[in-house]
Amino acid sequence: KNATTDDDSPSKSFHQRKDNRRKHVGKPKAMDRGDGRYANVYAVERVAKSGVPKDYLTKPFTVLGIESSCDDTGAAVVRSDGTILGEALASQAEIHEEFGGIVPGLARDAHASKIDGIIAEALQKADMSMDEIDAVGVTVGPGLEICLRIGCNAARELALLHNKPFVGVHHLEAHILMSRLPPLKMDFPFLALLVSGGHCQILKCLDIGEYSFVGGTLDDSLGEAFDKTARLLGLKVGGGG
Repeated sequence: KNATTDDDSPSKSFHQRKDNRRKHVGKPKAMDRGDGRYANVYAVERVAKSGVPKDYLTKPFTVLGIESSCDDTGAAVVRSDGTILGEALASQAEIHEEFGGIVPGLARDAHASKIDGIIAEALQKADMSMDEIDAVGVTVGPGLEICLRIGCNAARELALLHNKPFVGVHHLEAHILMSRLPPLKMDFPFLALLVSGGHCQILKCLDIGEYSFVGGTLDDSLGEAFDKTARLLGLKVGGGG
């Protein structure tokens, strides 16, 4: 009864797992692959349930955006017509340079120490207070979880404290939609080459929340490939990428 059959042997189980991994080679990471694996994590709703102003089509509104997905802490105040009213950024390039790439724990600590000041600087440059902000948006993923948590917690606290709508932003979609800001103001549909951290993809962009995956890198992202090559050649890496 305890004998192992060929069907459930460790070797067969290993090869099954290996074959399953191969099915996803070259396919988008941290996006729904059609198997429902990420559907509940990064599903994109076409309507913001958190409370975008009902008269947004006729009356401009302003959003405080917060970004902490990897190694830079960023914040910006953006008007609904795409105008950036104020922005601030804290780079971590010098922190990670000696390691030849991003060290997640160091990145997290740097975010935690800088984020309040960066948000305050963005508001100051926009000459606005939180009372004048209509909503708070923040990157919720993909990214380094321990870094994302810093930005999400800061955004949540501001939204609760000032009674503002909280908007979770998909990291990759945000990169794509930057092309729709002035001066480009691209109209759908368009083809996008997305080069971001662990995600290098070509996407057909049909509408907000509607994207078709064309292709992507098989293994490392472009930045990781540069980092590894630089280390092998003994070159100065910088802060990553």
